[in-house]
Amino acid sequence: MGVQVGLLVTLEAKSGRQGEVAAFLNAGLPLVQEEPDTLVWYAIQLSETTFGIFDAFATEDGRQAHLSGKVAEALGEIAGELLAAPPDIRPVDVLAAK
Repeated sequence: MGVQVGLLVTLEAKSGRQGEVAAFLNAGLPLVQEEPDTLVWYAIQLSETTFGIFDAFATEDGRQAHLSGKVAEALGEIAGELLAAPPDIRPVDVLAAK
């Protein structure tokens, strides 16, 4: 079974906190590597203060496991300190993947 569902997350860093948001995202990689159902995980920077995460899963159960995992927990802990607004977390359906 291939990639079927995903998450598109947008993070807006507080002014001057961009480096800390980038470091947080880099530190999340080892945690995500422990999740067998997270098939794809990208941390990206969209602009000077806007960051994002795209991850994908074979099943809805995999997506839900990720949403209740260590990275999501850590994101909740740093959101008020580093982010200008709550994370925008959007579930998506994957139409095609290579």
